Amino acid sequence: MPQVAEKAAAQVAETLHKIPRATSAIAEVIEDGIDVAKRVGKHGGDAAEELMDDTANRVKRHPVESLVMMFALGFIAGGLVDRLTRRK
Repeated sequence: MPQVAEKAAAQVAETLHKIPRATSAIAEVIEDGIDVAKRVGKHGGDAAEELMDDTANRVKRHPVESLVMMFALGFIAGGLVDRLTRRK
């Protein structure tokens, strides 16, 4: 029976020795995840800003076509809302 207790104590000591390495590995993974999330957020923000700039430039270059397109989209959206509200 003493051998079992010694083996168990050795196993517990080894496990306790590994805990700091495991926690530091987990912390490193979390930090890497945060860095990736920040990069993705920045990239998404840059893409949205580029889309807004492209849209503004297109409206400046083609104002009449843009106005007609917005009118058509508004008309379609209004018809869709009207149709959905009349169904009930």
